[in-house]
Amino acid sequence: MAVKWRDGHSSSILCLNVNKEGLVASGAEKGELTIWNEEGIRVEQIQLPRVDDVTCVVFSPTCPSRLYTSHGETISLLDVRFIKGPVECFQLNEEEINCLAVNETDSILASADDSGAIKIMDLENKKISRSLRGHSNICSSVAFRPQRPQSFVSCGLDMKVILWTLQKSRPLWTMTLQENEAEEVGQQSAGQFFNPPLGHSLSVAACGNVVGCGAEDGKIRIFRVTGVKFEQELGFKAHTLGVSQVLFLPEVYWLLSGGNDGKVLLWDVSNAAGKQLKSPVKSIHRRKARTPTFTKRVGEPNAMGTTEHARVLPKLSIEHGEKVNWISYSEIKGFRRVLVADQSSCISVYPLTAI
Repeated sequence: MAVKWRDGHSSSILCLNVNKEGLVASGAEKGELTIWNEEGIRVEQIQLPRVDDVTCVVFSPTCPSRLYTSHGETISLLDVRFIKGPVECFQLNEEEINCLAVNETDSILASADDSGAIKIMDLENKKISRSLRGHSNICSSVAFRPQRPQSFVSCGLDMKVILWTLQKSRPLWTMTLQENEAEEVGQQSAGQFFNPPLGHSLSVAACGNVVGCGAEDGKIRIFRVTGVKFEQELGFKAHTLGVSQVLFLPEVYWLLSGGNDGKVLLWDVSNAAGKQLKSPVKSIHRRKARTPTFTKRVGEPNAMGTTEHARVLPKLSIEHGEKVNWISYSEIKGFRRVLVADQSSCISVYPLTAI
């Protein structure tokens, strides 16, 4: 059963993030922003300027009190120790922002918007350093690569996943999800045709070379970065409806996913790919994660009973029951938890008993 965190919002919660000290930030419709302690008690609640939905909240990786939020075309910087209002506001994007990402040195911020543009801000000088164009439709997610603060990935509703480096203004590598589905689409019946693989969410594993992408067709795809190349290594049906969120857990190859089918699932990507690694539990204590080697197993049934690239079964299945807007993760006093935001005004907290 989920523990419910209540009385923090009056409308649907759209995004979540957790800092190193266990504080949780949640953003909701109509500009509502709430800070919670690790026990789920509301610490602060403010109304951001204007009434735009809060679409993303991201804590600084180096300064736990620094919080970046996006609402409309605006990015607000807040100090959660004195959260009476924004410390600064920035207007980088011309259209609504969908996702923010900050690199691990807290020196660069990326913001992705409805036009497909990605704006890059130098956080030291507080100026736009680049304006990147690689998506022809909404850019829905952007994520920096751990251990590589100048490199990041993005995905969008144009069905593209793109690898970027800040040394260049054009993509290093572009993967079109629809092209990878050509063979499978040809095998589908007319009744099944066709749920396009619109890219919704990205997450990068701690090694920095393994990327998970959740798409509208209910599939999760795992990519590997090798130099400037970006290749799909694994793909499997995860949800009966679109995958709205994916999230790698720290230091291990466990991947959380949340879907429009109301399920939250936990996947062991390394084992699914046939790599003989050390126990994921033990690997938590290692400083750095190793990159797994993936092996495609064509023709095996997957968790949904259809034929895909690999046979992959979830390690944990949570019947949340509501369309998932966002998932986040925290570890408090040795207990691992997944936080889920949905169409309601409450945060649901589940224990990760499989780990």
